[in-house]
Amino acid sequence: MTPHGHFHWNELMTRDVPGAQKLYAESLGWTFEEMPMPDGTLYHLCKSGGEMVGGMFDISKSPQFAEVPPNWMAYIAIDDVDAALEKAKANGAIVMGEPFDVQGVGRIAMVQQPDGAMVGWMTPSDEPMEN
Repeated sequence: MTPHGHFHWNELMTRDVPGAQKLYAESLGWTFEEMPMPDGTLYHLCKSGGEMVGGMFDISKSPQFAEVPPNWMAYIAIDDVDAALEKAKANGAIVMGEPFDVQGVGRIAMVQQPDGAMVGWMTPSDEPMEN
């Protein structure tokens, strides 16, 4: 389990999954595994030497990402996301995505620093992720 306060996961939000996969496969040797999501979209697990190193998904068809530029999103492991959010709000952070649970992944919230930088906070799950 990733210790509290350490970076836990990285995720690419892109409008060109095939292009990104080509770049990282040819440059870094990454491989990819598709994982169907409940909404019918695909999540792509990024692997290096068979080990999961991140994920990517297509943001081109989702209205919630219409104004979001392609970017890498980092997630920090937090022992208790809900409790940490209360402290963060008291220190000027804005909760851009209220906590939600992803089976086998964890409890996740999106936090914006007072200067606008975004980061994901995650209490990692003890459950295995289902493919």
